[in-house]
Amino acid sequence: MQTEQLVEFVLEQLDNMKARDIVTIDVQGKASFTDFMIICSGNSTRHVKSITDNLHTEVKRSSFDSLGIEGNDIGEWALLDLGDVVVHVMTDDIRDFYQLEKLWTED
Repeated sequence: MQTEQLVEFVLEQLDNMKARDIVTIDVQGKASFTDFMIICSGNSTRHVKSITDNLHTEVKRSSFDSLGIEGNDIGEWALLDLGDVVVHVMTDDIRDFYQLEKLWTED
């Protein structure tokens, strides 16, 4: 139940920060490092950094744990590791190039 609560918490925070094109992918049974990936877009590198910083701050204020944050210095692709949930915040160009949704949803 806590994982579902974490997913809902993250989605709410991303919505509050005006993240775009939010996608939740269930990777249970496909990945050993997490249960869910949440991928979203920011309008610019500054927006990506802002979304990631805000989410990290709100997670720390909550009862959930943050295991780490990567890539927020450049702001094209930031990753926030919350254990059972990994959040990818990307610019549109980076998201189009790597196509994580396609990678993790194809069988």
